Amino acid sequence: MASEQLLMTQEGYDALKTELNELKSVTRGEISEKIRVARGFGDLSENSEYDEAKNEQAVVEARIKKLEDQLKNVKIIAKDQISTDTVAVGCRVKILDLEFDEEMEYVIASSVESHNDLNSISDESPVGKGLMGHKVGDIVEVQAPAGSLKLKILEIGL
Repeated sequence: MASEQLLMTQEGYDALKTELNELKSVTRGEISEKIRVARGFGDLSENSEYDEAKNEQAVVEARIKKLEDQLKNVKIIAKDQISTDTVAVGCRVKILDLEFDEEMEYVIASSVESHNDLNSISDESPVGKGLMGHKVGDIVEVQAPAGSLKLKILEIGL
């Protein structure tokens, strides 16, 4: 099965690599220790600590596998490759919500990039998907979970 190529910024790629290394080098060891300690409590059939540690191990191993698969298919977008003619992954876009006359600014991030701030949106979110490919001055109507939004693109930058 061929995997789809993922577009990411260098920063997003580095964040995923860091997370993967942390999971492999630290978290795996911590979980192994929890399992070892829980085994010492006796009968595994009634050992909730053991069950919990094994479940945690399964979640971590699944995340490691997912990160490894994603990182195999990454195409890094260099800042100098990003055009500011249209909204794309890696761009900073300033928009105006026409209903509330409110300006907002977001960085468009790949759906797999780890962004924990409120100033970034995924290219696969309703707003991100709606903005992709549009130019300054375009008015975009986006169907979001909160309802329909009319957004005007004010600026596109890096």
